[in-house]
Amino acid sequence: MIQAQGEEQNTLFRAACEIRARRTGDWVTYSRKVFIPLTDLCRNACAYCGFAQRTRSPLARTLDSGEVLEIAATGRRAKCREALFSMGDKPERRFPSHRAWLCKHGYSSSVEYLAAMCRLVFEETGLLPHSNCGVLDREALGVLQQVNASLGMMLESTSGRLSNPGGAHHRCPDKVPGARFRVLKAAGELGVPFTTGLLIGIGESLEERIEALFAIRALHERYGHIQEVIIQNFRAKADTPFARRAEPEILDVARTAAVARLIFGHQINLQVPPNLSPGAHVLLLRSGINDWGGISPVTKDWINPEFVWPEVASLSASCGEAGLKLKERLPVYPEYFDRVAPLFRKQLSAWGQAA
Repeated sequence: MIQAQGEEQNTLFRAACEIRARRTGDWVTYSRKVFIPLTDLCRNACAYCGFAQRTRSPLARTLDSGEVLEIAATGRRAKCREALFSMGDKPERRFPSHRAWLCKHGYSSSVEYLAAMCRLVFEETGLLPHSNCGVLDREALGVLQQVNASLGMMLESTSGRLSNPGGAHHRCPDKVPGARFRVLKAAGELGVPFTTGLLIGIGESLEERIEALFAIRALHERYGHIQEVIIQNFRAKADTPFARRAEPEILDVARTAAVARLIFGHQINLQVPPNLSPGAHVLLLRSGINDWGGISPVTKDWINPEFVWPEVASLSASCGEAGLKLKERLPVYPEYFDRVAPLFRKQLSAWGQAA
């Protein structure tokens, strides 16, 4: 079905939209967020990534607590409700200088520092933290669970071939599918509201995409913790090994999202990042998605800084053209409020009642 064309493609899109209507009616959502890139150091070397830096790079940075609070405060003044924290996987295991930086500031690991900054931001600004946590063990996930309203980690792919030389995940110990499945499973056991998804166009086959979607569904059926699945399209970046790699066509993205909607039914929220497909929002809405993810009025997309966030008014117009309506949501979907750590329940309740 991912290769559907003509009337078969139209049938696929109609079926996906009918399922979406069972979940959210004619509403499509987004989260108003501020993006906090805690550190862009990472022990992995993904062939498509322009975010991760080396310690000797003039672009490498780890934010201190003052910088974190400054970004969060700017977001709060702009009426954001979500603080999205992003960081590389276990940089202290690869970079002695980062390990020394953590020690100097009183932390034994990047996870400990992340947890402290999440708590600080919430206590000082009221923004709800959502961390893209990377590959962590159950204990570390439990630590972050207490100071995050929700957590996330892209599965990306189930293809072990991508770890071979020349593949997207060569020299990336945290991108081995088994390691990422263990995170998703541990998050389910802990009951964490979790976001995951696929990165398409990095060398996986169409069959492997389907396999990954069914694998996510199986975990959700067991634990009920996957609040959202993202279908993210690869975008080539300069100065990376995949700089000249062909990007997925927009119809490929839309058909993959529509197949995902059929696989997940109306049980899971489905997102495609709008800044990565400018000019194609109406088409993507035909694929059955019901969410655009986080959009920031004050910070760039630090993972894809060359792609600016769309204006909310523009997204609203696209929704209207597709016969839908746009509204803001919280970082946690309402059906997952009872899974959130006690620290955030009062804030969630207040904002939820005001929505």
